[in-house]
Amino acid sequence: MAKSSGKTTFKDTVAGYERLRSAIAAGSYAPVYLLMGEEGYFIDSIADQLAGTVLNEAERAFNQIVVYGKDTDEGTIINYARQMPMMGRYEVIIVKEAQSLRKPETLALYTAAPSPSTILVLCYKGKSIDKRTQLYKQISQKGEVLESVRPRDYEIGPWLTDFIKSKGCTIDANALAMLTDHLGTDIARISNELTKLLTFLPEGTRRITAQHIEDNIGISKDFNNFELTKAISDKNMARAMLIADHFRHNPKDNPLTVTLSALFTHFQRIFIVNYKRWETRRKGTPMPSDAELSALMKLPSPFFLNEYKQAANLYPNKKVFAIFGLLRECDMRSKGLGNGSADEGELLRELLLKIFLL
Repeated sequence: MAKSSGKTTFKDTVAGYERLRSAIAAGSYAPVYLLMGEEGYFIDSIADQLAGTVLNEAERAFNQIVVYGKDTDEGTIINYARQMPMMGRYEVIIVKEAQSLRKPETLALYTAAPSPSTILVLCYKGKSIDKRTQLYKQISQKGEVLESVRPRDYEIGPWLTDFIKSKGCTIDANALAMLTDHLGTDIARISNELTKLLTFLPEGTRRITAQHIEDNIGISKDFNNFELTKAISDKNMARAMLIADHFRHNPKDNPLTVTLSALFTHFQRIFIVNYKRWETRRKGTPMPSDAELSALMKLPSPFFLNEYKQAANLYPNKKVFAIFGLLRECDMRSKGLGNGSADEGELLRELLLKIFLL
């Protein structure tokens, strides 16, 4: 049974998710599932697995009920859950949008002694149930709880690599960077896009490249934030301005807020390399190994470490601090503070010029 201790991390979510999927696939079911949290992908995936595997198609017509929190009430759910299955072993009750129930704690009247012939699935999206409530405590003791938290930026790359590996493929580092840069940490969206991509790949393809991403998902392999930060690392002004011009003509696909976030993360990593080098020179501490430095910088892949080492030679921390100021200024202007009529494309071009001229 699921137990709770401390704050749930994304790593905990993935481990709990994989454990539940394996148990369900093996036919080991809990009487109650509480699937809760901000990340909807894992909630939907477990609910869909239960909906599609516990009962066969004929049994579902009699013994599977799906209700929505905004359209039902706790008493109705309890009545459904206490019914005996017809011509089958289990009755499956799936409550979607359970966070819309008016008094979800009332369900504790049922979860105190759940029926062994019912599988009740509560999909509580967008937030989590208070762990001090009787409802939560009862389900954690008698059933299964999955708290689905969203990944941090640096956690999405390793998860995505494992997800693709589970499909029998690998992905190039630059293709991975394109996906995480463009799709962010929206796991549901990433999963949908990858599912489509894997469907359209030529039969027998086992390695996903940047070209595959461009051809099937529509993310340009030449004009994206990954390529922009690489151009900045190389101090290639012409290339960076060409990318900025592409962004200006395709603003919906390349919002400035996302680019500024990518640039901030980029220079934050350069700062870490510079600082560790300073510590080595001034304090005599050993330079971290490549693996340690990659983890400290929260890189999506150690593949990119050499780029940051080279960029640190061109951008000492005195410049990095100045660039942080420029990024903050650009962000404020993009929100209308102290800005004239410049659009996002003009603001980005101006920002890049200032960075290159430091």
